Amino acid sequence: MSKLNIDQKTIEALFSDPKTDFLIPDYQRPYAWSEVECRTLWDDIFSFAFPENNSDNFKTTDEYFLGPIVTFKNEDGKQEIIDGQQRLTTLMLLLRAFYARFGKMKDASTQLVQERVEKCIWKKDELGAIIKTQLKIDSEVATDVQKDQFLSILKNGDAPDSMKSQYAVNYRFFQAKINEFLNDYPTYFAYLPARLINNCILLPIEAESQDTALRIFSTLNDRGMPLSDSDIFKAQFYKFYSSQGKKDDFIKKWKELEELSNKIFHPISGIPMDELFTRYMYYERAKQGIKSSTTEALRKFYEKNSYSLLKSEDIFENLRDLADFWNDVSNQSKDRFSEKILRKLFVLNYAPNGMWYYFVSVYYLHNRDAEGNLDDDAFDTFLEKIIAFIWTYAVTNPGVNMLRTPVYAEMVNVVNDKPVSFDDFKFDIGSVKAAFLNFSFNNARPITKAMLAWWAFLDESQELLSLETVFEIEHIYAKNRQDKEKSLTNTKNLEALGNKAMLEKRINIRASDYRFEDKKKYYNGYINSRKQEKKGTKINELLNLAKTNDDFVEADIIKRTNDMIERFMQYIAENGLAQKTK
Repeated sequence: MSKLNIDQKTIEALFSDPKTDFLIPDYQRPYAWSEVECRTLWDDIFSFAFPENNSDNFKTTDEYFLGPIVTFKNEDGKQEIIDGQQRLTTLMLLLRAFYARFGKMKDASTQLVQERVEKCIWKKDELGAIIKTQLKIDSEVATDVQKDQFLSILKNGDAPDSMKSQYAVNYRFFQAKINEFLNDYPTYFAYLPARLINNCILLPIEAESQDTALRIFSTLNDRGMPLSDSDIFKAQFYKFYSSQGKKDDFIKKWKELEELSNKIFHPISGIPMDELFTRYMYYERAKQGIKSSTTEALRKFYEKNSYSLLKSEDIFENLRDLADFWNDVSNQSKDRFSEKILRKLFVLNYAPNGMWYYFVSVYYLHNRDAEGNLDDDAFDTFLEKIIAFIWTYAVTNPGVNMLRTPVYAEMVNVVNDKPVSFDDFKFDIGSVKAAFLNFSFNNARPITKAMLAWWAFLDESQELLSLETVFEIEHIYAKNRQDKEKSLTNTKNLEALGNKAMLEKRINIRASDYRFEDKKKYYNGYINSRKQEKKGTKINELLNLAKTNDDFVEADIIKRTNDMIERFMQYIAENGLAQKTK
């Protein structure tokens, strides 16, 4: 059993201990506490030290628990902080702000507290004299480009406005709060920092090794800043690369990967690096033959067998390769992808759910060549098939959970070099057509915009559009027109698929409430009264409608709806997803 040294300590006892020399290691994440966390910390400490805003209500035996910190003593004799660095960093900033405010105050109580606080910030020589060139804490966080400001603030006690780091922002916040406190409680000024270092308690957990510390690290959260899964994974990779003598190489590579992920991924929950690990997880699941529709939590999946998956340079390189691939997808790279591939990736960007990200990730990782490229025709066939399948399933079996069973099985087929076929999930075209005809394609359903994107790009002359362009759903026959004219015999046709199209947001704002004859100028573009050019749409179908149609009426809606659905039924059959007729 691993040995742990656990003994709760006051801030003063911990920080001023001559044996305590804190180091925030290079694999840690950057400082992330904002003013929100700092305000909470200040309010908590003040309420504890001055109950009901009254110093006399404080009992010297009271204690306020600030949480645990996890460290281990590295080969240099420094206490390497594994968990709690956000809290310790902030406490150091707070203590330094108090020390700076003491200034040249001459009253005995303030001078006493000042001497005690400085022992928490700076090291002492063998005679007990303070060495103001040597701090009690150091930071080597590789991905924190502003850590030098932290160390500068501690050394000099100053954070001018030119410093923009979160360290400086938080330090200035504490300075302002301390000034307010001094104005409100001038005769009690020394008591707040005294009670902070005397009565605020930390629980230092000193592990006998880095490995033990990291295991504890994986189960604890920083106050207000929960550890992400990728934080845990980073620590595991760090251990592996360190054992190979490649620590510095890993730190550089991780920083690059983190920066790239932050640029590419924008998950609804979690952080970008977690999204990268999620996409990669499906590849490893498929290699393990896992078809179960129940997906394990990210950390649960990777922690199997003592994080064995993360103890490999090949795995890390796979992650980098996958991130590069998705970066090229988001940038619509013409160096990596052909025009026909980019067009399908554009359509998939409007997919009714995110399952395609995982499916494509598995396909790419298994089928890439040594240069990271895919066979163009094979990839095109794959993309066509998954568009047809996912779109159909969104209507016939709504909900991403239903999609897991067929897709997970096909992921396994991909890594086993079997063609993606969905043999067990072929569609009866008659039933699918009926489902489409009865389906409510309202704007709130993602499949509506997905269908419109697919329809727009059936036109081979439709130019590739930027993924950054914001599109909305256009009612060709306007809602406002129906309100005024009441010319639709069936009001459901207003929301029919055939009455909708993709249209740039900048145009839709202007075109939404107009008759078709008025809409045409917005589709085409025009010169306004100030001689300014207002560009039209880049959606070919709308341009063609503006050119060929004098009006767009109910019969046009019905015909266009039927045309879209009939063409999609053909699309299903073309991609080998239709049941064979007996």
